[in-house]
Amino acid sequence: MKSKYLNVNNLKISEDLLSFVNDELLNGLEISPEKFWAGFDKTVHELEPKNKELINIRDDLQKKIDHWHKKNKGKEIDLKEYKKFLKEIGYLKDEGPDFKIETKDIDEEIAKIAGPQLVVPIMNARYTLNAANARWVSLYDSLYGTDIIESEEGGSERYDPNRGQEVINYVREFFDKHIPINGTSWKNIAGLKIIDKDLIILKDDYEYKLSDPNKFIGHRGDSKKPEAVILQNNKLHFEIIINPRAFSAAHDIAGISDVIAESAISTICDNEDSVAAVDAEDKVVCYKNWLGLMKGDLKIQFEKNGKNLERKLNPDRSYISKDGKGKKLHGRSLLLIRNVGHLMTNPSIILKDGSEVPEGIMDALITTTAAIHDLKKKKNSRAGSIYIVKPKMHGPDETAFTDLIFTKVEELLGLKKYTCKIGIMDEERRTSANLKECVRTLKNRVFFINTGFLDRTGDEMHTSMEAGPMIKKGDMKSSKWIAAYENNNVDIGLKCGFSGKAQIGKGMWAAPDKMKQMMVEKIGHLKSGANCAWVPSPTAASLHALHYHQIDIFEQQQKISNREKSKLDDLLTIPIANRPNWSVDEINSEISNSAQTLLGYVVRWIDQGVGCSKVPDINNIGLMEDRATLRISSQHIANWIHHGITTEIQVMEIMKEMAKVVDKQNQKDKGYVKMSNNFEKSLAFQTACDLIFKGKLQPSGYTEPLLHLNRLKKKIN
Repeated sequence: MKSKYLNVNNLKISEDLLSFVNDELLNGLEISPEKFWAGFDKTVHELEPKNKELINIRDDLQKKIDHWHKKNKGKEIDLKEYKKFLKEIGYLKDEGPDFKIETKDIDEEIAKIAGPQLVVPIMNARYTLNAANARWVSLYDSLYGTDIIESEEGGSERYDPNRGQEVINYVREFFDKHIPINGTSWKNIAGLKIIDKDLIILKDDYEYKLSDPNKFIGHRGDSKKPEAVILQNNKLHFEIIINPRAFSAAHDIAGISDVIAESAISTICDNEDSVAAVDAEDKVVCYKNWLGLMKGDLKIQFEKNGKNLERKLNPDRSYISKDGKGKKLHGRSLLLIRNVGHLMTNPSIILKDGSEVPEGIMDALITTTAAIHDLKKKKNSRAGSIYIVKPKMHGPDETAFTDLIFTKVEELLGLKKYTCKIGIMDEERRTSANLKECVRTLKNRVFFINTGFLDRTGDEMHTSMEAGPMIKKGDMKSSKWIAAYENNNVDIGLKCGFSGKAQIGKGMWAAPDKMKQMMVEKIGHLKSGANCAWVPSPTAASLHALHYHQIDIFEQQQKISNREKSKLDDLLTIPIANRPNWSVDEINSEISNSAQTLLGYVVRWIDQGVGCSKVPDINNIGLMEDRATLRISSQHIANWIHHGITTEIQVMEIMKEMAKVVDKQNQKDKGYVKMSNNFEKSLAFQTACDLIFKGKLQPSGYTEPLLHLNRLKKKIN
């Protein structure tokens, strides 16, 4: 569908976007369309040349690094010489003196409360509302519906009372460990009531109290027969719901029908890796949903099991405190907005020289304007801040440019300087190698640093493409650089004063159906010093939240701050396979795994505009795939072709075989178009092949240029 453009000042603006901004975005704000677009015109034309220059620097540095590796081919890499070279070309910066971040007006969900962080595609209103409302999630439902509880009825729609009892036992045992009762077990209680500001737990004819009475903070309903009891541990809350008439309380002497866990403390509403937004039509959907969240009026109607339902934002949760006063707990996750990076442009707006608008600058102006609606009400950020997560920045010059962008945005919109807070995605090699200096450029804005193992691995492989064949994907997590990368992020965050002021985050749990495994492994993120970590669903958020009751993160960070710091030499150790002796079967198996997930993701992106989905892997295990995982798979195969581990002919044969596998996995999707019916005519298949065979030529190994190009072709056709 071809966009109609209207001329405004020196801009050609898509009619869809212009109408949205003038009629919806600016409605209720003290900014006229004339003032907004005049400021937009001036700002974007000031910033666009610098944006372009930074992208050109990336390309120039990559050419120099490629040349260095070619020149030293066959030699063992001398890290001292390698670092000297990286400094000479400006890739590595000199580290300045120690400093502490100076960010002000930060909400407690960022600074003081450690907990799960959801990431949700802003393009999907229903998912977005679910995520915003995932501050409070039924722990009973989350346990019953996942593989944590094992029973014969695990996959059945019929209620299994034995499974239900296992859920209750799991929660009571957890409470016994972390909110214990003095003298008895939660498993044995017969009732709860409040007397003289204390929670009284009844068993037989005896009354008991919590070992730590401060963990009881209030209730709802009559104090002698409460409807809910609110507990607090490590600044996170549980609501024990008491309703003896409820089906779930039928066999519970205490009448407890559910336990609601405070779960997703913050949520990233994503305009980037998890969406497929390629034009004004798509961008307006994203912007409208974000505006609805900031205004508080986003709603969605849908049908489920023959019923018409409406979803909207949850209100705050009221309760009566120990002192008998009416109080409230925040009903929704604190919402952050992830803009796109510096690379991509978008056809929504055409500049005076005929080029497309830098998408990151457009995102900055429009998403910040939308958030002004919340600054008036302070329903999302009580502290009066706007939280922007900025991905895919390469080094301190680019983080400094982000500071400049938002300074200009604040000036245009009449906001107090540093209202816009920035989260640094530490997911590119030049950023992690210069992280302290990146943070310094944003020391008055930074609220978050986060490691992104997937994108970081993709950049690692592309940056060092000429160094040699990369080790297998599965071996990356045990390589020297990744351990240094994960530790360095925490080390720098703590050194720069993040603890108690800002988030140090860790990455996504990618297997949403493997919750039992998540509960074993993801606590490692807390042990590593992260006060937030990403989860893919409200269910995962409620379960991962239990980890934050087990470990006091701020105490953990204090311990970690005294450890030996990570080494730059380890961080820069390139994960190449020296003299690999893999068998043909090993090589083909590795490529098949990458090809299958790559195709499974790309076919939905190109044909259906789905930016993030649960894609079955080669063993039919559903894994969350987005552009970061795609970047790894495509770069890895491209690297192996380049170094003769495999050939283009062999990879093409595997791609065709895996396309048949993906077609079969999607056979129940009525809107799905098979790739294997005609490989030459399948735009999705051709895009997936291009990502590999043209992978070495893609800027920083990013997948967006090819995805956007071909998705636009698909939409037009």
